[in-house]
Amino acid sequence: MSSPLVSKVTFEHHHDGFGLGYSRPRLSWRFTTSENPLSGWKQTAYEVEVEWLSPKRPTETFSVESDESTLVPWPAEPLSSRGRAAVRVRVRGRGNEEYGASQETSSEWSPPSIVEAGLLERDDWAASFIAADSEPSSSVGDDDELAPHPLRFRKEFKIDASVFSSGSRACLYITGLGVLKAYINGHRTSDEEMAPGWTSYHHRLNYRVHDVTDLLKARETNVIVVEVAQGWYAGRLGFDGGTRFNYGKDLGVLAQLEISNDGEEPQPWRLCTDTTWAVKRSPIRSSSIYDGEGDASLEWTQPVQENNGQSGWESTRELPWPGGELVAPDAAPVRVVQTIDAVSIFQSTSGKTIVDFGQNLVGKVQVQEIDIPKDREVTLKHAEVMEDGELGTRPLRLAKATDTVMSAGKPLHQWSPEFTFHGFRYVQVDGLTDSDSPLPAKENFKALVMHTDLKPRGEFTCSEETVNQLYRNIRWSMKGNFLSIPTDCPQRDERLGWTGDIQIFCPTANFLYDSTGMLKDWLQDLKAEQMEYDDFIPPFIVPSIPTPGWPHMPAAVWDDVLILTPYALYESSGDRAILERHFESMRGWLDRGIRRDTTDGLWDQGHWQLGDWLDPKAPADDPAGGVTDDVLVADAYLVHITTVFADACKVLGKTEEHAKYAQQAAQLKEAFQHKYITPAGNLMSNTQTGIAIAVRFGLYRDARDLETARSRLEKLVRRAGFNIATGFVGTPAILGALTSVGRSQLAYRMLLEKTCPSWLYPVTMGATTVWERWDSMLPDGSINPGSMTSFNHYALGAVAEWLHATVGGISAAPNSGWRRILVRPVPGGSITSAAVSFDGPYGLVRCEWRLEGVKFTVKLVVPPNSSAEVTLPSEQSQQGAGDGTSCRVVGSGTHHFTCDFDPGEWPPKPIIAPHREAPTKDVA
Repeated sequence: MSSPLVSKVTFEHHHDGFGLGYSRPRLSWRFTTSENPLSGWKQTAYEVEVEWLSPKRPTETFSVESDESTLVPWPAEPLSSRGRAAVRVRVRGRGNEEYGASQETSSEWSPPSIVEAGLLERDDWAASFIAADSEPSSSVGDDDELAPHPLRFRKEFKIDASVFSSGSRACLYITGLGVLKAYINGHRTSDEEMAPGWTSYHHRLNYRVHDVTDLLKARETNVIVVEVAQGWYAGRLGFDGGTRFNYGKDLGVLAQLEISNDGEEPQPWRLCTDTTWAVKRSPIRSSSIYDGEGDASLEWTQPVQENNGQSGWESTRELPWPGGELVAPDAAPVRVVQTIDAVSIFQSTSGKTIVDFGQNLVGKVQVQEIDIPKDREVTLKHAEVMEDGELGTRPLRLAKATDTVMSAGKPLHQWSPEFTFHGFRYVQVDGLTDSDSPLPAKENFKALVMHTDLKPRGEFTCSEETVNQLYRNIRWSMKGNFLSIPTDCPQRDERLGWTGDIQIFCPTANFLYDSTGMLKDWLQDLKAEQMEYDDFIPPFIVPSIPTPGWPHMPAAVWDDVLILTPYALYESSGDRAILERHFESMRGWLDRGIRRDTTDGLWDQGHWQLGDWLDPKAPADDPAGGVTDDVLVADAYLVHITTVFADACKVLGKTEEHAKYAQQAAQLKEAFQHKYITPAGNLMSNTQTGIAIAVRFGLYRDARDLETARSRLEKLVRRAGFNIATGFVGTPAILGALTSVGRSQLAYRMLLEKTCPSWLYPVTMGATTVWERWDSMLPDGSINPGSMTSFNHYALGAVAEWLHATVGGISAAPNSGWRRILVRPVPGGSITSAAVSFDGPYGLVRCEWRLEGVKFTVKLVVPPNSSAEVTLPSEQSQQGAGDGTSCRVVGSGTHHFTCDFDPGEWPPKPIIAPHREAPTKDVA
């Protein structure tokens, strides 16, 4: 009997363990192994070795009898600020006795992981925030005269050889008021983009730690330069013109360079930002997230070399320390994670030069190597689509999304903007060539894809290529909208952290990528901004900025993010600490935030709600005007979040609170039934969304009511010709509801429909991301006339949760954090095979199935120290899910199952009035 291979240890939900903001970080490890030898293997104990690197002390080993392998307690003395250690683990365990593997075996030691704490105390900071001594200057060419010009801060210094020797390490601790890049001796200190990211600056400000040992020179003059632009801190944010200076006017920097020697108690040499630093304008003349960036010259070719002269530098002044807490984030930085070549270059109808990258993405363009005449201005204008042969810029609203560079007569060599990003597929390039010149080669342009550098986790593929393209679109939309915070869209004058979008999409996000660290950080801002109000009502967007037309008011679905997103993170990670951290926030929303009817405890009937936002039948200028009663939606969610909060109380061992809120949930459910469900089981809001959420949230009284719901939902779906009729609320629920009432073939028929509105309609129109509206582009190729039209929104991509759990067949069992896996594939439609995998907290889970005629075969891989509850399609009840009695429980290893299964009628028939001709339907 062999033992599993143990992965490197990870720390909390931190992306790499460097610059950690914890003194006692919890440890996790995963298992990898060849598939067959480890049948039913479970851990029984583990050893942790902590080799102290700084300050140096004896290596310690800790033995623990435990089967836990995720988020186990830090066993040693707490880390001090700057403390470093190498940590590794080995485990003991045994497999199933039935395989003759009951003897306990030990693994090899895992590869060592280096953990290093950041600056954990306020007193560790000797540096000061600094800004330009004079008032902020306006940007050349910026329409807003108040726009601050990007700045460069500079300091020369020498290091004595006794300070910086072969055993020395140098770390730069840095943050800024704005977005920044730092250079030492002309070299970037990090590959991070848009640092330090967007937080609720009044409450929290990220700092980063860079290892810059290799950039320094002893006994020579060194130069550190930090370039700062307005970014989210001082830049224009919000729609309808937005607001500027939401957090402050002064662009500033806080930097602390430290040199120390491993093995010694840290007494570091320091270089800190103070008034001895100098500042001057950057050659970047303007920089804006919405409008783009303007470069005044080609000084960018050597932007921060140490020999760029002393002229033009001015004095700096200290700024007061911000009121927000300085934090080391768990989330990975924003980086350029991929480079995409242009697929074509062509002329628009009016003769403009258009570059097509073949993929709607988020990032910036890099011009490779092109000669242009001196003093010519080259502009790059970005958009997601073409319309009538021209760049389709109307959906950008007031965002210019244009970068410019003024030639100094030198070749453009790998030029790209520094402090902005765009959502685009197409780029119009003006000024690069004369009107009679040939088009430049497409090889001269590359797209640099930017997003928070999340670790991929989930994969899905099936026999239907259009569904695979839909899945790729969902992944691309998540990547484009997970840039520092989870945003609604990445291209127009918005790009804000709308709470409703991430509440809907969070379970899908957690499967596609390891987003726990990023979303955990964002939830800290959500909680901080909620707690500013005595009524415990959060803002609609986080970080919050002024949003005209969106007053401080409670709203179901959006504000329910306070409960549902922490719980979704707990479900995917098993981390109870997330629930504990947000317990008061969750309870405050339930007890004080919701505007209730005093008679039944449900929502006040007269309170406006967003409802099933972007229902396809809602008017283009009224996205909340869908056909499902908005208060019914709010009340259904209220029953659901009360139930979820009661479950959270149980997880946390809060017995009294669990009993209280479980009883409250039961009372609210009864009130909902009395208010909305007739004695015959009919829901008063007889829509796809209404019935779907009532089914998914368990709001019907009994089996008879569910049968009525099944009948009504089936009729609605067939009557609609299998076109989707749901918005934000109904879309994540509709296919799961059909499956749970035993109508999975109808779910597949909806999934595979290609006419508008449907999930595959955008695919037929060439979409490479998920659209905000089902018909963001109309069948004739024109853009939807609504002012709110985006071609990169992830919310409607929440259908991927159903693809993972039902088509692919795997999901986490409740309250297990993926230690127990539910395996319940439901084949259907024209899809004859599917494969899904999830590289989760315990290792790789993979399920592959094939249906040939009525013969169903499945191969399942379960990682060590976990188990799976398998329910084959033939064992699932008419209501679609196994009742728990017919499932089989298997441990780790590779398992094969077969059964006979007939999915049923395909394709299902629509309901059509007899006097009307049946429409020609396009189904995958």
